[in-house]
Amino acid sequence: MTDAQLQEIYTLPRARTNPVAVAEAEALFDLPFNDLLFRAQTVHRAHFDANQVQLSTLLSIKTGGCAEDCGYCPQAARYHTGVKNEALLPLEDVLTAARTARENGATRFCMGAAWRGPKQKDLQPVLEMIKAVRELGLETCATLGMLQEGQAGQLKQAGLDYYNHNLDTAPEFYGEIVSTRDYQDRLDTLEQVRAADIKVCCGGIVGMGETRRARAGLIAQLANLDPQPESVPINNLVQVEGTPLYGAEPLDPLEFVRTVAVARIMLPRSRVRLSAGREHMPEAVQALCFLAGANSIFYGDKLLTTGNPQAQQDRALLEKLGIRPV
Repeated sequence: MTDAQLQEIYTLPRARTNPVAVAEAEALFDLPFNDLLFRAQTVHRAHFDANQVQLSTLLSIKTGGCAEDCGYCPQAARYHTGVKNEALLPLEDVLTAARTARENGATRFCMGAAWRGPKQKDLQPVLEMIKAVRELGLETCATLGMLQEGQAGQLKQAGLDYYNHNLDTAPEFYGEIVSTRDYQDRLDTLEQVRAADIKVCCGGIVGMGETRRARAGLIAQLANLDPQPESVPINNLVQVEGTPLYGAEPLDPLEFVRTVAVARIMLPRSRVRLSAGREHMPEAVQALCFLAGANSIFYGDKLLTTGNPQAQQDRALLEKLGIRPV
């Protein structure tokens, strides 16, 4: 894609970002590694305690059978990944998982459902889950797909604190990953969430074959959301056999650390969360990510349908690094 084409994409009103922000992110990516981490750590310390990390636990409350074609997702019905289409979990199963998360030190409990978007009959039991989890003293988060008009307000009334809806990647690369919805669909859902006064959890996935410029474009897009997301999950692609992205060239670990650092600098007040892919990261890489400004992790045994470091391992790592959970 030419510079002129990129200029056109990023100056469209619907894209809501600009080439200046993309250039700023690219310039940060190009810094010497030590200089980039120094800048990121300086920004981080200006807004957060550098030795604290927020712990979230994610539970798949409805697994498989999704109608979307996201190239990274094993829950898409069209891919043969061995993930079965399962019904919505009973309320008591969700509460059992939430209590376990709380006992293990998590402060936020996230519920994910493999839907293109919830129908009203699907949403009602989720509202009950949100109310019940909040009564346990946990922050609540949900990721349910695209929202219809009025649904964000219902989630807010039930007590939802955060709604997760990732942008996945930069606008110009998005069509290579998803064709069943467009970028504007994601932005529209985020607008509904903000209008309902729910905090936004919004990030993306790297390691999907995108260029560094696309990674810069993703972070620029997130940075240009107004206000910026309170939580920004950075996912490193977990390759699952049967999905179109299985076999993609893995992202260099230091490039992942750079991505975290650029996100920290351009989203200074957001919680930057190490999300999918952490299971495969050596402890030294995770330590560099914390140095680069990551201050939140998904904590527990599983992320929807893929693995995650176990809570005991995480506690041991945080203790070694002198990082305190919050």
